[in-house]
Amino acid sequence: MMKQQIINSIDTASKVIGKTWPLYTFVASNPLSGYENSTFLEAVNSAEENFGANAFPSAKLYKQAWQKGDINKDVLTSLLKESNLTESPEFYLNLLTSANKKEIINENHSLDIVMAKWLSSFMDEGLAEWEMPYKSEGFYTAWRLLVVYDAETTGRTSLKEIPKTSLETLEQILKGYSESDCVKIFTHHLAALPGWTGYINHRTQSNSDWHQQYPIDAIDYLAVRLWSAQKLKSSLLPKEASENKNTLVKKVQYIFLKAWEQSWQNQLVKTLEHESIKTPSVEKNIPDAQLVFCIDTRSELIRRHVESKGNYETFGYAGFFGIAMDYKSLDDGITRKSCPPIVGSAYVVSEAPQINKDVQFDAYNKKNDVASFKKYILRRMKNMIPSAFGYVEGSGLFYGISLIGRTLLPRKMYQMEDKKASKIEGICQPDMNKAIIENNDNTITLDQKVGIVKSAFDLMGWKQFAPLVVFAGHGSHSANNPFSSSLDCGACAASPGRHNARMLAKLANLPEVRKSLAENHQIHIPQNTLFLGAEHNTTTDDIILFDAEAPDYHKQLIKDLKLGLLKAQKTATEDRLGNKGNSVSSAEKKANNWGETRPEWGLAKNAGFIVGPRELTKHTNLDSRCFLHSYEWELDTEGKALEGIMQGPMTVTQWINNHYYFSTVDNNLYGGGTKITHNITGKFGVVQGNGGDLKMGLPLQSLFGSDENMYHQPLRLSVVIKAPIARVSEIIARNAGTKTLLDNEWIYLMVMDPTSKNEVFKYKKAIQWELVSTKN
Repeated sequence: MMKQQIINSIDTASKVIGKTWPLYTFVASNPLSGYENSTFLEAVNSAEENFGANAFPSAKLYKQAWQKGDINKDVLTSLLKESNLTESPEFYLNLLTSANKKEIINENHSLDIVMAKWLSSFMDEGLAEWEMPYKSEGFYTAWRLLVVYDAETTGRTSLKEIPKTSLETLEQILKGYSESDCVKIFTHHLAALPGWTGYINHRTQSNSDWHQQYPIDAIDYLAVRLWSAQKLKSSLLPKEASENKNTLVKKVQYIFLKAWEQSWQNQLVKTLEHESIKTPSVEKNIPDAQLVFCIDTRSELIRRHVESKGNYETFGYAGFFGIAMDYKSLDDGITRKSCPPIVGSAYVVSEAPQINKDVQFDAYNKKNDVASFKKYILRRMKNMIPSAFGYVEGSGLFYGISLIGRTLLPRKMYQMEDKKASKIEGICQPDMNKAIIENNDNTITLDQKVGIVKSAFDLMGWKQFAPLVVFAGHGSHSANNPFSSSLDCGACAASPGRHNARMLAKLANLPEVRKSLAENHQIHIPQNTLFLGAEHNTTTDDIILFDAEAPDYHKQLIKDLKLGLLKAQKTATEDRLGNKGNSVSSAEKKANNWGETRPEWGLAKNAGFIVGPRELTKHTNLDSRCFLHSYEWELDTEGKALEGIMQGPMTVTQWINNHYYFSTVDNNLYGGGTKITHNITGKFGVVQGNGGDLKMGLPLQSLFGSDENMYHQPLRLSVVIKAPIARVSEIIARNAGTKTLLDNEWIYLMVMDPTSKNEVFKYKKAIQWELVSTKN
């Protein structure tokens, strides 16, 4: 084959690869994103063929949903009849239970072990004290120079036997194969270790610092793998799949899934319609405070409890608060993404001292430098072979005391760490510059600042301003948890949202920004309105206000709000944990218990995304199952705000939803497996036991209440938008990507049309709509 044909074939085969995100920025994403141009059913069937993965919930999960009444009998019976299946639901449930999935034998197990060994060594990001030689030359070259010493796994070979480039190796190995066979070969071998190839894909596409220093791509991977396969006498071409005799089983599985989803949708529509027919509320007095939370499903609970504690109004907005930024940490100097991965970072935010806080700022930096140096020395002593044994002996007492403290006094340890972590906001203020310097100038223009603030108000449909407006980002707190970043803000690329919240508050407080908003956009912010950044800790439901620079005029208002937030924390943790009396204490213990398998549930149970005014959901308990984005259709006369929501937040919530779906239906392949046997590799990922594929999804304990009983219900995302149906149709028509997701049933969409008596319509293929209102 010609080199260009090989490259083209690899590009075609690479659609099987999703992205495996590193533990430190664990972004939820659809592992089958490469298949989104196919229908959901076609995609899961193709993935089952390529990966040998489960595509649908197991019979055990369907049975649990059936027994709990989550699958409506009438809905299921109707869908079965539409497919000419006339037996009872119980009959088909028994059919699924008896149809055991055939165990797949991995005939390339030895080859997978060899590849995992090379990949873990090369892609290590600082965990190993002694790094693999020749890494800076790239994966293929480093492997080529070292494999000649690896007679144990691939047999004896000499350097001159191995071509100098990966493309030459592939040309040599694939000589005589047709282009279609090459696509099959590449697809098969990329799919063999989807976790590792997904991480190669992530590093390549993100062009991270690690990738720039130590390059690796799919061509290098395939060259090494196919060369090793020849040495091990493994087959290059996959075996032809046997004729599928389980067509009925797959058909019934899909019907049960759709019945489950439709049952949930029917209940959601009924709930929202009940809210919409209530007497419209009159214009309220200005609230004492307004709080903006992330659209995250965990915000649904805290918003209800905050609103019940005073004259407070809440909003939902994507947790990066509309600032496409990276954040440079003062603690370690590392710059991390703090906005959705689909958004390019336009700004970099760092920390600067507050007015008259230069001395404290310098002292913090010096203390932090000393602490960082100590950590570095301790890590070197711990990992270096000559000092490891002496280190263990000498540090035993110190670590013993620490372990006893975390075991017996986790709440006290949490409070100490939380106080230390929040100190930076008391002496610093966020400082924003352009990510790309133009003409030696990285300053932000007034128009850019105004645009960020105006966009936030437009998307949320802001009508009036309270004396206090709080932008509350969110983060999580847990101990001994490799997956801790998966509990932080999904909209902030698995980073806490506090920095984005602080930055937006600072911009909204600028006199020149307010003046421009009033003069050019008719947005009049009262002089006495103060914007504050905050953080909602989703493990403890504590909300910290960053009010160090607040003027005296607002001190009493802030004090009153803090009391209200403490009350909200108490009742929210009682609601969430089912623990009366000492719920806050229990939540704080869970946050710092180093043996806790699930400090919190994250976004488990997510199933819906509601875009509309708060009145639509305010008086109902949605059980933390819905993302909530504020939207006022009457204020969005051109539909631009809604289009932004559908293009951005709706896409991100679909990623999150698919991530949870696939991690649940096949936890071993798409998920993370059980935490019990996890081992961290290279600082960026985990493997099960002592090797194998890199885990690319959520661990079992984040999805199941036990090994047998599910907590998350694997349903595709159901979106409800309150807006004129004509407006939504126009947006879909001019956005091909959104239309594809809807037509291929990766997302369900329903519209509550306020111009048609709030009737609810469900999207059908090709921008057609079906009336699904439950009203008589």
